[in-house]
Amino acid sequence: MVYRRKQESELIEIAISRIDRLFSLADEAALEHNFERANRYVELARKIAMKYQYPLPSKYKRRICKHCYNYTLPGVNGRVRTRKGYVSVYCSSCGKHSRFPFFKEIKARRKKLDSKPII
Repeated sequence: MVYRRKQESELIEIAISRIDRLFSLADEAALEHNFERANRYVELARKIAMKYQYPLPSKYKRRICKHCYNYTLPGVNGRVRTRKGYVSVYCSSCGKHSRFPFFKEIKARRKKLDSKPII
């Protein structure tokens, strides 16, 4: 039983490294304006994550459109706008918006400003 747990953790580490590699390849392909290849890399990364029941990190989740699962590169095939309390990402391939809150960052910034002594 202990051997199996160790083996599963090693498999998850391999899966994580593959996901990282696929997203770096997707970045390179998207910068060359080859979005079909970038979308294929993202599809493979999502399948690996689902197979090993490992959630994608948020830095990768934000690069994928939640509606059409296409790779979104800000400024090239997607628009990024900041609103009050959230970031709005517009996908140019399907025309949908995704919103990601950033309340933690705002609270951390306020806490940092409050902790500074007033001279």
